[in-house]
Amino acid sequence: MDHLVNIFKTVKLPLIVFCAGLMVFGHVSAQNIHSHNDYEQNVPFWNAFAGGAQSIEVDIYLRNGILYATHEEVEIKEGRTIESLYFQPLQNAINLNIGVHQPFQLLIDIKSEAVSTLNALITLLEKYPDIRKNQNITLTISGNRPPVSTYSKYPSYIMFDYQDLEDIRNTSSWEKVALISLNFRKTSQWNGLGRLTAEDLAKVKAIIDKAHSYGKPFRFWATPDTKTAWRALAELGVNYINTDKPASCAEFVNSLTNRTFQNSIYSEVYRPSYDTDQKKKKVKNVILLIGDGNGLSQISAATLANGGELTLTQLKSIGFLKTSSTDDFTTDSAAAGTALATGTKTYNRAIGLDTLKRPIKNIPEVLANHGFLSGCITTDRLTGATPASFYAHQGDRSMTNAIAADLKNSKLSLFVGGGERDFKHKQILNEYKLLDQLESIGISKDDKIGHFLADGDVKGVLEGRGNILATATKNSIRFLDSKKKPFFLIVEGAKIDKYAHQNNMSGLVSEGIDFDRAITEAIKFADKSGNTLVIITADHETGGVSIPQGNLKKKQIEGDFTTYDHTAAMVPIFAYGPYSNEFQGTYENSEVFRKILNILEIESP
Repeated sequence: MDHLVNIFKTVKLPLIVFCAGLMVFGHVSAQNIHSHNDYEQNVPFWNAFAGGAQSIEVDIYLRNGILYATHEEVEIKEGRTIESLYFQPLQNAINLNIGVHQPFQLLIDIKSEAVSTLNALITLLEKYPDIRKNQNITLTISGNRPPVSTYSKYPSYIMFDYQDLEDIRNTSSWEKVALISLNFRKTSQWNGLGRLTAEDLAKVKAIIDKAHSYGKPFRFWATPDTKTAWRALAELGVNYINTDKPASCAEFVNSLTNRTFQNSIYSEVYRPSYDTDQKKKKVKNVILLIGDGNGLSQISAATLANGGELTLTQLKSIGFLKTSSTDDFTTDSAAAGTALATGTKTYNRAIGLDTLKRPIKNIPEVLANHGFLSGCITTDRLTGATPASFYAHQGDRSMTNAIAADLKNSKLSLFVGGGERDFKHKQILNEYKLLDQLESIGISKDDKIGHFLADGDVKGVLEGRGNILATATKNSIRFLDSKKKPFFLIVEGAKIDKYAHQNNMSGLVSEGIDFDRAITEAIKFADKSGNTLVIITADHETGGVSIPQGNLKKKQIEGDFTTYDHTAAMVPIFAYGPYSNEFQGTYENSEVFRKILNILEIESP
């Protein structure tokens, strides 16, 4: 460890910056990130190097035999030289074998007279054989350069930046060219917001294609420095993306693959009849579907990836829920699930308890006194926070064994979910007939049934889960309806939240579309029965998701995220069937419980 400390004494680099670098080295993207005017960074070299940049630019000026890192002579600061800011740190990286196992370019932009400055640079480099001889390091000269005809006279480790596409010369010096660089502003005045005009797009693409036709990497300088511009340049095939924000740019570009999803699954859109929608007709059954973490952007992404519409987007009664818990601006699933299930706001992590840790009656318990049957379906473990809120009463969502034990005394006549191993004391399940097949649920004559989707966690759709959420919903409705009693069914699409926590757009969107297939089964039944109210909402939003770009024809979505956690953003609530209009407006999530009971003409406990 002592040799690391010595390095930081030499470069005056905070240890935390170095450690951050250790975590990102080796992450290579299709595009290289070029740190423009890197010497102006708060921490030259290390900020970009640790952030994932594969190319770093330093301007140099020769004065009194010293190569200063500066744009012009009047800006020279003593001690800030190419040696102290770049060669010494790069040598330290080589000594420790950090970040130099992949191609790396130091672009040296000469601002003083070309030949004398370059000769001084070569003399200085004699002190650094490890830099000169490293096969992964390219030293590229830009700015003021000697005549092209002399390139071949310079050492093999010295390469050059070519900047005139109209004057490509077929000379022996061409092998000394490392890349082609051009001024973006001479082609387009685009500011990096919105998108390139069709005319500018064609011109930019033509230049990139022409540069690539010579077999050389290509870079624009003077490009707009926005996420939109980074993405556009990456898609156009620019090899080096020019930026003054290397760490942010590298993170953005390197995560594009994980944040972009081209949809291959489909939710067949059902168009409701609206025969009973918003009508003042007696409600017999209630189906509540909860998309865990399913905020407005998540719904928008699923809609756009599904060809521009879902069954969900056919609904007319729409509102928004405020989701904060009693002890936090941002709720967790336990407090939000409890608010929806009991009509009472509570503290984060609580399952079916109020702020004084007293049990509160949940919807299945209230409705059981009025002849209702209840069921619960989830793609989470059955002991997960949201489903547990509809049958359990425990002080903390982590109390898995106690939550599982509460199922024995619950009012659920049906359950479908993962986490069979959580019910290791099988007497908990004595009252339930456990079925092996989802299809068996719909034809079962038993009073209380259950089906486990997995011993532990349930797979995601993209992991091969298949259409089991919709199948479970359809068969569970059939089972409950066959009992000739009113029923309440909660259906949770749990994995939307999981993938939002991972900032994984592919998983998030595919789970949202799969959730819509379950919604379709509920809406179809509502139309068939004429007396069923369907409510669709979320417990909270997860990920701070936005949708900056995509392609509707290709069903392609790019997402961006502000967090790996929940947010306090309001979540949409949709309703369909009799009295669905009662769910319009903006209100607290705890009001959903009361609205359901009011519509059923049942007094709140």
